[in-house]
Amino acid sequence: MKLVFVGLGKMGRSILEGVLAAEFLSPEQIGVIDRGPERTRELAALYGIAPLENGDLASAERVLIAVQPKQFPEIAERIAHPQVGYLSIMAGVSTAVLARRLGTRRVVRAMPNLAATIRKSTTALTAPKEAQEVGDLEFAVRLFKTVGDAYTLPERLFDAFTGMAASAPAYLAIVAEALADGGVKMGIPRGEALSFAADVLVATGELMRLKHPAVIKDEVASPGGTTIHGVAALEEGRVRHALVRAVEAATRRGHELGEEE
Repeated sequence: MKLVFVGLGKMGRSILEGVLAAEFLSPEQIGVIDRGPERTRELAALYGIAPLENGDLASAERVLIAVQPKQFPEIAERIAHPQVGYLSIMAGVSTAVLARRLGTRRVVRAMPNLAATIRKSTTALTAPKEAQEVGDLEFAVRLFKTVGDAYTLPERLFDAFTGMAASAPAYLAIVAEALADGGVKMGIPRGEALSFAADVLVATGELMRLKHPAVIKDEVASPGGTTIHGVAALEEGRVRHALVRAVEAATRRGHELGEEE
């Protein structure tokens, strides 16, 4: 058994589907443990993978933990095996806590975002040297590239990454909704306004791979034109400040989750 999923919620399923679509692993190499035997069997049948129980993990090479952080202390007691490598997508749970709870230093901490559901995630990864030496981090990088881009980061930056990139889909969804509201206010039908906002956000993201955001803004904002008046209104509303504060607040909450654990 190459990989066992402990928990198959929205994010766990997205990762599993990416793995299968990319043929990174075959269904026969994957197992699942979810809440209760019946639910586990249902999910296993849906994806053609093996339904397992906690005791079966001793034969697994690696385990991906995709549960809520508050569930981890109780689950850890049932899935800890010193010869197994672990990958975790739990927010705020450090590699030190993973290692202590699971009884091994073969742990990789990962933080994908909601875009994994469409295989466009930006995922951060970190691991202690023991996990790197046996290939666990390399495996994790390859695994998470099936659902988007994957980057290694020092763990001290993980909460900041969570507060920025992992939380950003929510922030940008609010921006898109507000843009659409503005269009509706000015007479554009709601459906078209939402489509326009989505298209512009996607296109601007692609432009930012080629140009600095300030360059894009300056190229659109001609002297005395419409855009510079809109930019001035944004600055008056302190939109930049609000987004920076959002990242700060989410980062602090990541710290708090770690301290609670």
